[in-house]
Amino acid sequence: MAPHGEAIASSYTRSNNFSKPPRLSSDGLKRTVSDISFELSKEGIDLTALPPISEVEDARCECCGMCEECTPEYIEKVRNKFSGKWICGLCTEAVKEEMEKNGGKREEALSAHMSACVKFNKFGRAYPVLFQADAMRQMLKKSKLEGRGVRAKSISPRDKGGLKKGGIARSSSCIPAITREISDLTMAN
Repeated sequence: MAPHGEAIASSYTRSNNFSKPPRLSSDGLKRTVSDISFELSKEGIDLTALPPISEVEDARCECCGMCEECTPEYIEKVRNKFSGKWICGLCTEAVKEEMEKNGGKREEALSAHMSACVKFNKFGRAYPVLFQADAMRQMLKKSKLEGRGVRAKSISPRDKGGLKKGGIARSSSCIPAITREISDLTMAN
């Protein structure tokens, strides 16, 4: 073995003589089709009796507007399931969740999900910050109606009820001690 790989470098010759792959002619494809038809006829299968292959169609979700490529059979199956409306897989899952909430009523769940999608498509896409603020407002309103207070309850002994069992009352503030330590550090420097 030569030092610094000289033997390897000298024996390797770089060539850019790559040949292009041969062009495929339609004769080979025709021969393949005829071979398949020959094999099928050998087994007694009539080529005209085979069902036609379904073409794929674009289907637009009536809730969110997303497009999917589906066969006509699948589109018909989904429409039969959801009262003539075609909805995508994501919206189908959302409708299932809504059905669990309302006790299994598919029509109500579908209309609730569709109204949420319409509201989002009109308002949420155009003004996402306002949509988020509105969602927060709805959450706060809902929590207030359910009796959960928005603000935390104070456990100060100065409250009317006094100290409740298990609560810890603050005896003094730690802010003066922190400011004293900071001022001591600034004076030392």
